[in-house]
Amino acid sequence: MTEYGRGPGSEPWHPEDPLYGDGGWGGQQAQSGQQSPYGGQPQHYPQQPQQNQYGGWDDGGQGGYGGQQYDQYGRPLPEPQYDQYGQPLSAPQHDQYGQQQYDQQYAAQAQPQQGQGYDDGGWGSGAHPHAQYPGDPSDPYGQQGAAYGAEQPDFYGTPEAYPPPEPPGRRRAEPEPRDTDWDPGPDEGEHAFFAGGDDGDAEDDKGGGGRKGRGRGGKQKKGRSGIACLVVCLVLGGGVAGVGYFGFQFYQDRFGAAPDYAGDGNGQKVTVTVPKGAGGATIGQELKRQGVVKSVDAFVSAQQSNPEGKSIQDGVYTLQKEMSAASAVQMLLDPKSRSNLIIAEGSRNVQVYQKIDEQLGLKKGTTAGVAKSQWKNLGLPAWAMNHKNVKDPLEGFLYPSSYGAAKGQKPEDVLRQMVARASEKYQDLGLEEQAASLGLEGPWQLLTVASLAQAEGTSHDDFRRMAEVVYNRLKPGNEQTNGMLEFDSTYNYVKNQSKLDLSLSELRNYDNPYNTYYYKGLPPGPIGNPGEEALKGALAPTSDGWYYFISLDGKTSEFTKTNEDHQKLVDKWNASRKN
Repeated sequence: MTEYGRGPGSEPWHPEDPLYGDGGWGGQQAQSGQQSPYGGQPQHYPQQPQQNQYGGWDDGGQGGYGGQQYDQYGRPLPEPQYDQYGQPLSAPQHDQYGQQQYDQQYAAQAQPQQGQGYDDGGWGSGAHPHAQYPGDPSDPYGQQGAAYGAEQPDFYGTPEAYPPPEPPGRRRAEPEPRDTDWDPGPDEGEHAFFAGGDDGDAEDDKGGGGRKGRGRGGKQKKGRSGIACLVVCLVLGGGVAGVGYFGFQFYQDRFGAAPDYAGDGNGQKVTVTVPKGAGGATIGQELKRQGVVKSVDAFVSAQQSNPEGKSIQDGVYTLQKEMSAASAVQMLLDPKSRSNLIIAEGSRNVQVYQKIDEQLGLKKGTTAGVAKSQWKNLGLPAWAMNHKNVKDPLEGFLYPSSYGAAKGQKPEDVLRQMVARASEKYQDLGLEEQAASLGLEGPWQLLTVASLAQAEGTSHDDFRRMAEVVYNRLKPGNEQTNGMLEFDSTYNYVKNQSKLDLSLSELRNYDNPYNTYYYKGLPPGPIGNPGEEALKGALAPTSDGWYYFISLDGKTSEFTKTNEDHQKLVDKWNASRKN
């Protein structure tokens, strides 16, 4: 087979090739100046003979460099560039026909160099570089021969020549690399941390094969990815820990024993107030807040386990810190641990004031002074205000019950508790609604009647009959007493005493609004603090017609309807006194 482009006399194309025959592109169209049917430009040199476009020499000239060169399809080939010594900047490659191929990067940059311009197909001023023969197609690397008169150059003596180009038959155009901000790397996007490799520094340190990321740098990306992985691990670890903690708490709440102290306490005393009507959970919360028990659940469980646990009363208790729940329940059931102030039924206010001073460790008379100066600010209802000739406006409102009172508390706080308890009880019993039906002017008088029944009665069975005595004697026009109550208790109240042996002369000659031997009707206000039974007795008196009563033994009372029957009992009592 004929080899093309081997010598100056070789034919580049077959004589019958239509493109180069008489009617071919090189003859007719080039001479007529018509445009190539392949889209090429018209021939610029119609008068010059056709030159060898494949690197051959003609008449000692450089046929390959005298003007524009074209490939077999009429497409212009890029012009090569040379350095200042006439050496090609890039060794041209040859195809199988001996044509020169240039890398794309040099073809795009093919511009005339300074001092090497072209002039009408020849060379201008400056040194002419030695022409090179076309490469031997049998040479697998397409290397060109050396120019005439020059030594064979070592084209592999420069760094640009390494590695040697691939043979023309195996060389393929590589696609233009895409510049992206993310370099997937050899692990196809999988970070070395998950791929089981190192952090990527080992590849960068090696001389070959290592691939560094473009853009912002592969190491920074891996560093950020490592931090992200660390954050993910921390989040997942925290989530697992949180699930474990709440799972443990759920198990403890549902199946585990409630936290509890052991023993009877650490010896540090603490005062705890149990509110009225408080249940186990409320008591447990207060005990936990004061440091007595370790958990509310432990206390509730201990209270439910104790047969008497539900009988814990309201009041103030002295306990210890860090007690077991069972010990705390036991002490709340023990009366000795209570710091309560107990007010008895029928107690007068002066007696209550003294008890408060003693309970709070105050100087005698402190609570009485507070009551006298602050009675309007302690919560009395409107119907208990502004009554004339009242000795103590709080009388009747320090309701008999058990109250929490311990050292450190203020007396006004204790008094406020008592007034609130009394007001609540009176509202529940309906004193305001029922006073008029009993012939009274209001709840204040009804409370006064209850205090009289409480003071004169000797047993709870007496209260209803004692209240009837009061109502009967208050009736206008009654012939038995003519509106006079004549109760010794009223005289004793104003005298702040409790005597039984009183002379009529003493009783009837003492001028005081509270002395019912001197004034008709009810006293200005209550003479004590009635209990619930006395209040109910005043609200529901008997209707047997009782006007008189007497107690022979101080424990029981005897009632009569007429003065004659009453006198018989008085004579009997006097006879017992003499004996």
